[in-house]
Amino acid sequence: MGVNRSPVPAGTAPDRSRATGVLLVLGSCASLQFGASAATQVFPAAGPWGVTVLRLAFAGIVLTALARPRVGAWSRGTWVKVVLFGVSLGLMNGFFYASIARIPLGVAVTVEFLGPLLLAATTGRRARDFAWIAVALAGILLIGFDSLDPLGIVFALVAGAFWAAYILSSARVGAAVDGQGGLAVAFLVGALVQVPAGFHGAGVILADPTLIGWMALTALFGSLVPYALGLGALRRLPVGVFGILLSLEPVFAAAIGWWLLGQTPSAAVWAAVVCVVAASVGTTRNKPGA
Repeated sequence: MGVNRSPVPAGTAPDRSRATGVLLVLGSCASLQFGASAATQVFPAAGPWGVTVLRLAFAGIVLTALARPRVGAWSRGTWVKVVLFGVSLGLMNGFFYASIARIPLGVAVTVEFLGPLLLAATTGRRARDFAWIAVALAGILLIGFDSLDPLGIVFALVAGAFWAAYILSSARVGAAVDGQGGLAVAFLVGALVQVPAGFHGAGVILADPTLIGWMALTALFGSLVPYALGLGALRRLPVGVFGILLSLEPVFAAAIGWWLLGQTPSAAVWAAVVCVVAASVGTTRNKPGA
């Protein structure tokens, strides 16, 4: 199940510009992984949690200025939905960054994809969905984790679990809040969730202009650009097609990790990527709108 890290309105009617929509989805995938690679440049000085705090805070401030959410009109139930959405968003990002601080980007994204895949299987409850999960698991087991930091693998799995929670909470917030106000506030909540672990690192970044520059790239390409491109894509593509294209995210992660970070994927890693992408496409293609 391919899912963008930034929610976009479900059920948007597609138009005839499908080729443009495909390019926008691919651009969103590339931008997201470029942002992750930029984040790794800051990890040695500030750690992944400090980077997460500032990335989400920056995205939240910019989107709040644009969306101007009418928070005073929200009910208590709406606030609960938005806060839970923000918590899942923040922890998904924090644990993902903690993972790529320890293991290659392509491996982290491939392992993390188990979260939305399991969610797709349990919500679909079809035998073929569970068969695709078995394909994904078999592929991931091919990687062989002897040479990898086990804590990095655990962090990727936890990030995947929060990704599944993020998907569920995103749908609830989308139904409760018009526009992008819910996402804007969720970004800020997500940043606050990271403060206990990332306060010191955030201070280190803010004291160094070079780190601020890397942080700006991370926030721009890791949050705002993928969100904007994903929104444009869903205005041109059926939701199911959008999800299938986003299934290519592990491919982009492995390729960009190799290109920008020198993380050359082994044949086993590429095999795992192929298995996870196939499983993601398989669980998505028979959904409505695919």
